[in-house]
Amino acid sequence: MNLWDTHCHLYSEYYSSLNEILEDAKDCGVKNYIVSGVDRVSNSEVLSILSSFENCYGVVGIHPEEIDSFQSNDFLLLKKMFHHNKIIGIGEIGLDYHYTELNKEKQKEIFEEQLKLAEEYQLPVVIHSRDATQDTIDILKKYSVKGVIHSFSGSLETAKIYIDMGFKLGINGVITFKNCKLKEILPEIFPYIILETDSPYLTPHPNRGKQNSPKYIRDIAEFIAEELKIPICQVEKVTTDNVYAIFDKLNKS
Repeated sequence: MNLWDTHCHLYSEYYSSLNEILEDAKDCGVKNYIVSGVDRVSNSEVLSILSSFENCYGVVGIHPEEIDSFQSNDFLLLKKMFHHNKIIGIGEIGLDYHYTELNKEKQKEIFEEQLKLAEEYQLPVVIHSRDATQDTIDILKKYSVKGVIHSFSGSLETAKIYIDMGFKLGINGVITFKNCKLKEILPEIFPYIILETDSPYLTPHPNRGKQNSPKYIRDIAEFIAEELKIPICQVEKVTTDNVYAIFDKLNKS
């Protein structure tokens, strides 16, 4: 088994022993990881993690919830990071109107600037979109980019829009939650999904309430296999193929 956790936040503030966390995940068949940054501090920590762990790759960017702490030199720092051979995308970026819409225009501005960088550096993007679906779609349509819709939880109609634009859908522990409607559209979207934990958040059932960990990718994969009545190796193949289809730099490493 060689599963990917394509979205996790493995920062030292959450995990005292990253070596132990990744060994546990390896024992569960999870062998590769994409660590996501959200601001200048975590982006720097992502680089440190990549230097220490062979099977960790990274995406770096400015998260919409971090917009108010954005500084003018953040883009310069990002540009330097894009040359790192294990930085394979720009993320986690996007729009989030859940807590406030007061900085909506600034969110859009920073989001678009990062999409321009994605075009310039020919890097895929990892998109965070919460309570902002239409604005996210409208902005993405303006740019020639591909990538992942992180923690996808929308309708089949929305999924098809993203898929037609060249995006894969990040599916995590939310799909195991009792009232999650994603299960209803899983057969239609399955060919386009990748697996993620969003650790330390969104721990799948039956461990919901505990701190999340990359090892739980196995639980998510098994849940999807059971829902679709297919072998878990098929989930592994589809999701792994999709990872390589999106993150071009992996094919060169």
